[in-house]
Amino acid sequence: MLVIGLTGGIGSGKSSVASLFRQQGIVTVDADDVAREVVLPGEPALEEIRQHFGDGVIQGDGTLDRGALRQLVFADQQQRQWLEQLLHPLIGQRISEHLLKARSPYALLVSPLLLETDQHRRCQRITVVDVPESVQIERTMQRDNNSEEQVQRIIAAQMDRQKRLAAADDVIDNNQDITLVARQVEQLHQHYVQLAAAQPR
Repeated sequence: MLVIGLTGGIGSGKSSVASLFRQQGIVTVDADDVAREVVLPGEPALEEIRQHFGDGVIQGDGTLDRGALRQLVFADQQQRQWLEQLLHPLIGQRISEHLLKARSPYALLVSPLLLETDQHRRCQRITVVDVPESVQIERTMQRDNNSEEQVQRIIAAQMDRQKRLAAADDVIDNNQDITLVARQVEQLHQHYVQLAAAQPR
């Protein structure tokens, strides 16, 4: 199975680009969705998080208060490292399980931390969704109702834009009209189908 890694900084529009690939019939595995999966009520990781950070990160219905947790870990690098050491192996294992079930010419692994973690090792190609940092900040503030300072902290915690672009096999410019973005996706889709067909069975 050919696996294409799709990544980009926060607010770059990875989800909308992934949706365009799904419209082509491609199975997408979203690492953010998997990250939510492994901390659902009943999952061992949620109890470990509660014991470490306290009941303040658990909502009344027993689910994780992601906003409260995000504020704690982005204000303290040691706490962020603790959380990553707990969750990254669990997320990686669950991603592998989902990719094994994919039934399409190739599969797309969508992840904001594709290059910062070992997730990129599961991929044969890396596709980066790119927009200027000013667009990232504007979109994320609107979407998540975060302050500019908090968005800049998140961007600083992610890989530098130029390094991300240098690691890319393909780049999708998402700072333009959706029809032009869809055209880029269509071209890459055809290319990936050809690459997948050429892979040894």
